[in-house]
Amino acid sequence: MNKNDLIAAVAGVTDMSKADSTKAVDGILEAITGSLKSGNEVRLVGFGTFSVADRAASTGRNPRTGESIQIPASKQPKFKAGKALKDSVNT
Repeated sequence: MNKNDLIAAVAGVTDMSKADSTKAVDGILEAITGSLKSGNEVRLVGFGTFSVADRAASTGRNPRTGESIQIPASKQPKFKAGKALKDSVNT
């Protein structure tokens, strides 16, 4: 499922127009992104938790040349599925 499929599914379930569904989906994604940027996590009970993890700097290797390279520290978004989501996928 891509974003357009998600918008169509939301429109079908909620009887909203595709334009309104697009605004709703975009608004949710912007809210989650904004919260993660500010260092907060987003918990959707039964669905899951979005959070940010710090990844330490490390040394890697260029597979083509074998040369060592420095990989800088970064922040990575994470998602941990909630129990209800796990259960619905496994049944």
